Amino acid sequence: MRRNKYTAHIAVVASAVGLSLAVWAAGAVTQSEAEADAGSGRATAGRSPAADAAGPVQAPPKKMPEGIAHAAEAGGTAVNITIDDGPDPRWTPRMLDILEQHGVKAVFCMVGPEAKRHPDLVKKVVAAGHRLCDHTISHDTSMDKKSVAYQKQQILDAKKMIEDAAGGAKVEYYRAPGGAFTPDSRRIAAAAGMRPLGWNVDTKDFELPGTAAIVNTVKTELSNGPTILFHDGGGDRAQTVAALRQVLPWLKQQGRTFSFPVRTAP
Repeated sequence: MRRNKYTAHIAVVASAVGLSLAVWAAGAVTQSEAEADAGSGRATAGRSPAADAAGPVQAPPKKMPEGIAHAAEAGGTAVNITIDDGPDPRWTPRMLDILEQHGVKAVFCMVGPEAKRHPDLVKKVVAAGHRLCDHTISHDTSMDKKSVAYQKQQILDAKKMIEDAAGGAKVEYYRAPGGAFTPDSRRIAAAAGMRPLGWNVDTKDFELPGTAAIVNTVKTELSNGPTILFHDGGGDRAQTVAALRQVLPWLKQQGRTFSFPVRTAP
C-alpha cells in the first residue's frame, strides 16, 4: 500500500513537471516568433506589410465638379491667364518674369514628360504662387476618340509626373489637349481632384500669327469670357512672350483684375 502511494506520488510530480515544460516551450516559441517578426520587419498586430511600408494612409482627393470651368474665382471683371504645353526652359522663365513684374498669377497646364524633364521649372512655378494643370502625357488632340483606359492613363500618369516634379504640390485642373474633352475624361479628372478647365479666348499663338495678332485677339475676344489661353511650350514662343508684355498692362488699363479659374462654385 505504501509502495502504491509512493508510485502515485511520483506520477503526479512527473506529470506536473511535464506540463511546466510544455508551457515553457510554448512561451519560448511564441517569443522567438515575435523576435523573428521584429528582426525581419514582418507586420504584427494585424497590419499588413504593405500598410507598414506605405506609412500613414492619406485621404483621397476631394472630387471636383465634372463641368468644364471658365469663370473666374473672383468673379466681376477678373480674368484668368492660362499657359499650356510647358514647362520649357527657354520660354517659361521669361513668362514667369513678366507675370511677376505685373503681379499676376496664372495656371500652367503642363505636359507630364516635360514636367518630369524640368522639375526645377515646375517648382519655380509653384514657388511663385501659380497653379498647376494636367495637360496629359502626349498632348493627343484625338484622345476623345480613344478608349477610356487610354484617357485614364494619359490623365492620371501625367498628374503623377507633374506632382512628383513639383515636390508634392497638387495639380488642381485638367485641360484636354485641343479641348478634346469627353464625359469619361471629365469624370476621371474630377474624381482625381482636378477641375476640367476650358478657355474663352484662344490667342492662336501656337500658329505664330505675329505679336500684334495675338494681342488683337485678346482685345476683340475678351467679351467671350474671362479665361485666356497662351502657350509656353511646343515651339518658338517669342511672339507670345512679347504679346504677354503688352496684354497684361492693357488688361489693367481696362479695369480688369486677375484671378484663378473656379474649382467648385464661383
